[in-house]
Amino acid sequence: MSILLDGSKVALETEEKLKERVEVLKEKKGFVPILATILVGDDPASATYVKMKGNACERIGMKSIKVELPSSTSTEELLSEISKLNSNKEVHGILLQHPVPEQIDERICFDAIDDKKDVDGVTSLGFGRMSMGEEAFGSCTPQGIMRLLDHYQIEIEGKHAVVIGRSPILGKPMAMMLLNENATVTICHSRTKDLKEQISSADIVVGAVGIPKFIQGGWIKDNAVVIDAGYHPEKCGDIDLDQVIDRSLAYTPVPGGVGPMTINTLILQTVEACENS
Repeated sequence: MSILLDGSKVALETEEKLKERVEVLKEKKGFVPILATILVGDDPASATYVKMKGNACERIGMKSIKVELPSSTSTEELLSEISKLNSNKEVHGILLQHPVPEQIDERICFDAIDDKKDVDGVTSLGFGRMSMGEEAFGSCTPQGIMRLLDHYQIEIEGKHAVVIGRSPILGKPMAMMLLNENATVTICHSRTKDLKEQISSADIVVGAVGIPKFIQGGWIKDNAVVIDAGYHPEKCGDIDLDQVIDRSLAYTPVPGGVGPMTINTLILQTVEACENS
């Protein structure tokens, strides 16, 4: 019987605990955790994600500040907005919604975020610290996956993990987090030769390539842990789960697996940033 790694359930349970922590901050310190979200342009999917994050803040008693900028915004203009939020002592976390319009240098803007407010775990400094096992806010999707594996007591140490995807905010930090927990990690991507062969030896498979059903369930061996970090308009992920659910040790559903944990981790890390301040 496969274990359903229910991200929605874990996120709801965490929210109840976060409500209590927010109340303590309000009563004892006089602080309300505040997350600032920056949305550049009018991409409807990005707008939906930002709205979901704002709703999550409201549910636990936090506040959110929305900064909305036109799609014509330059790198310099965006850096100016980030600088204002860095200087604002009432703001504890800053989220720059990805992706930004192509004329903007996203990496420069990510790295301009104060590391104490980098609750989305997107800065190069935060990635470096996390990779070295130092204290840092983890990139939210992989950090959410690690929290989900921990909640269901999925063994990582000594296992062979294959991460398919190499993005700086998902695939790469995911690999480092698994490595830090003593997994043996292989990083693959859409251009990997013999991808089927690489995946077939994995005890833990993480689909993070961003292509609908790119990873065939039939490539995955019996009793593997299957983590699907993709979500597409077709309401499917990066893995063809139908072929593997019944044979897996554990799996994340799509939707309701990784997605809720991503937002929940952002909120958790904003509360932590407020507590640290």
